Amino acid sequence: MIATSKRLEGIGEYYFSQKLREIDELNKQGKNIINLGIGSPDLPPHPDVIKVLQEESAKPNVHAYQNYKGSPVLRNAIAAWYREWYHVALNPDTEILPLIGSKEGIMHICMTYLNEGDEALLPNPGYPTYRSAVKLAGGKCVDYNLTAENNWAPDFAELEKKDLSKVKLMWVNYPQMPTGQLPDKKLFEQLVAFGKRNNILICHDNPYSFILNDSPMSLLSVDGAKEVVIELNSLSKSQNMAGWRVGMLVGAKERIDEVLRFKSNMDSGMFLPLQLAAAKALSLPKSWYDSVNVVYKKRREKVFELLDLLQCEYSKTQVGMFVWAKIPAGYKDGFEVSDKILYGANVFITPGGIFGSAGEKYIRTSLCTSEEKFTESIKRVKELIIYN
Repeated sequence: MIATSKRLEGIGEYYFSQKLREIDELNKQGKNIINLGIGSPDLPPHPDVIKVLQEESAKPNVHAYQNYKGSPVLRNAIAAWYREWYHVALNPDTEILPLIGSKEGIMHICMTYLNEGDEALLPNPGYPTYRSAVKLAGGKCVDYNLTAENNWAPDFAELEKKDLSKVKLMWVNYPQMPTGQLPDKKLFEQLVAFGKRNNILICHDNPYSFILNDSPMSLLSVDGAKEVVIELNSLSKSQNMAGWRVGMLVGAKERIDEVLRFKSNMDSGMFLPLQLAAAKALSLPKSWYDSVNVVYKKRREKVFELLDLLQCEYSKTQVGMFVWAKIPAGYKDGFEVSDKILYGANVFITPGGIFGSAGEKYIRTSLCTSEEKFTESIKRVKELIIYN
């Protein structure tokens, strides 16, 4: 028998990978499942972005290996985007590293900084990939709980009581996924100060800042943040380019150089036409984001209607492409609610427990589905409630 490595112990297949297979099987049985679980934008990128990809791909001289640090065209576009929208100055030559999607950047960061036994602070609830990447790198996961009562922000007083001597990284994510909590300047200042006091690298994952939000923020906008902060960003959500796999890591030159040492041994540069199309996407005006958000606002109203049917509690001020909702009393956890809706109404909603123990009493609904499908979902759930 060929045994797997010890680093895979405790690492299961990604939840959505498993669930999509189950949904495929149910569809083969004729169930016609409506998937309201995954945050994969169903809207296309801007036509001009697709046009650049088409035109550049047709050129004969763009198919070779590319620079590991990315095209200067893309790095300059990222710098201009950060300057315009986040009011953050970045040196495109030294403080920006394009990524093949920001998800790979999470792994790169953990592999760059964590030794066996080093600790990383993880939000609970939070994106499951943080936990997997820390474990795969040999690190130890230390949860910090987020609660509705504390506006889904870290309890810094509680954190300071912990033994932080082995903590090297802290993963944060605002607007927060899965809760949709917006950050404010005070929270970002507290995060930077916490990192400085405890010599912890604050890793901010920032892909949702434009979705249903008129005031995008970067953690690097705080004075002195580059001393202890690196930030991941992505075109997957804000530009409808999830399958294109274009992301970025930004921060101080020293941090970029350190991560590049690992990344350059793991992959190669991104296809040049992709980079040029991404640069075009980053230059789009405010009207682009407004047009996307008009669609999401209409869909969110439908989700609110669906959640009201289910007697869930939720905040209407949350942002991003999901709605986070507390399940009604009488249910054990979000998995029970999710299964009831899936098997009873052929509608899939994500159980909050996949994001950590603090999410067990919640469910999360994606906005990445047409209004027609939301209307059909509401109809199916009404029928389920009536017949039960």
